[in-house]
Amino acid sequence: MGIVKKLQSLYQELPAHVTLVAVSKTKPDEMIMEAYHAGHRDFGENKVQDLAAKQERLPADIRWHMIGHLQSNKVKYIAPFVHLIHGVDSLKLLGIINKEAIRNNRIIDCLLQVRIAKEETKFGLTEEELMQLLQSDSFREMKNIRIRGVMGMATYTENSDQIREEFRLLKRIFEMLRGSLFSEQPFFDQLSCGMSGDYRLAIEEGSTMVRIGSLIFGARNY
Repeated sequence: MGIVKKLQSLYQELPAHVTLVAVSKTKPDEMIMEAYHAGHRDFGENKVQDLAAKQERLPADIRWHMIGHLQSNKVKYIAPFVHLIHGVDSLKLLGIINKEAIRNNRIIDCLLQVRIAKEETKFGLTEEELMQLLQSDSFREMKNIRIRGVMGMATYTENSDQIREEFRLLKRIFEMLRGSLFSEQPFFDQLSCGMSGDYRLAIEEGSTMVRIGSLIFGARNY
């Protein structure tokens, strides 16, 4: 099945309120353009240099998502154009994004990454760290970032009960924030979780944004 057919079958399956981010990391421009010509606009990259290079070469109306771990010294390369930064996991990083957003005279949308997985290798804030960040004076002073929601990655496991439990934890945190600190900010509406292997579970547990690569473009190129 080609890229267009795979995309179409995903569109049919995903509820209307769920954004599909096509993970195009390691993929050539031709494959991205195939998805683009089928009408797809949201693409995700995990390396700043690839994201910046592709943004220069490819159509201007693509919405580029930074989905990898973002190093603070590289924010400046994507600040002029990035549509959404997914994995913000520290106040320091948020401050640098805010500074670069001011420099580029724009407001940058971000998701705060929560560590929901049992694996030590996953990045993200604990619930306590998340609350400390959001209640800090430094955060309140940042006017050029907009927190659109939270994201998290489940443990890489075959145990669907565990994955479901982790997604439920993220949903609980999202709902808690939406009902308290963000109750008057309607733009706080994104619960991002779910990838090629577990996106169905994620949607069942309330995800509004899934990141799917191999199901669209085939296995990853290393």
